[in-house]
Amino acid sequence: GAHTETKDKMMKTKMLLMSAALGAASLASAMAQTVYSVNAVGYVNVTVPANGFALLANPLKQGTNDLTSVLPDVPANTIVFAWNKATSGFDQATKRVLGGTTSWSGSAASAMRLDPGVGFFVKNPTSTNFNITFVGEVSQGTALTVSYGTSYTLMGSIVPQEGLLKTDLGFSPVANDIIFKWNPDTQGYAQSTYRVLGGTPSWSGSGNVEPTLK
Repeated sequence: GAHTETKDKMMKTKMLLMSAALGAASLASAMAQTVYSVNAVGYVNVTVPANGFALLANPLKQGTNDLTSVLPDVPANTIVFAWNKATSGFDQATKRVLGGTTSWSGSAASAMRLDPGVGFFVKNPTSTNFNITFVGEVSQGTALTVSYGTSYTLMGSIVPQEGLLKTDLGFSPVANDIIFKWNPDTQGYAQSTYRVLGGTPSWSGSGNVEPTLK
């Protein structure tokens, strides 16, 4: 797709926590594991590991994209952490089931929107893996972009897509940008740094190759 860049910088990628000023970013490797449809309406499955975190992004448009619409079937006590650019911290919401009534608790829960391109962590409170199925409309067009500014921002792809971060997904790094790719198996990050030496770009760390997002 076409790439657009403004003073805030634009990117099209899978999942990242980006600081343009500090050159730090974080990517999830467990974005679109299964896509059942390539039509206007799609279904995407992702897995949240037992007693662990998954770093995800909603790749499909789903009504208002509130917590109830996007995550209707997650277990009770599942916690969602969404990055708040204004406070440079996480907003937290917890799913509660009391007397058969389901709700999301937390001061930011009612206003939390998991729009396409917005990244978030999901904490699995159970001892078994569970799946999340994103259901909705696939965004169309050639200028599908997400902007980031000078502070940390958790971001993701607007559409279900995988590939090399820069080559395939259109992310335009600057020298010394650091990508932290989340690994749900180890519950930690793999680090890659974008280098430009003598006009030649390269990647260092994490195998010295361009990060691939699946």
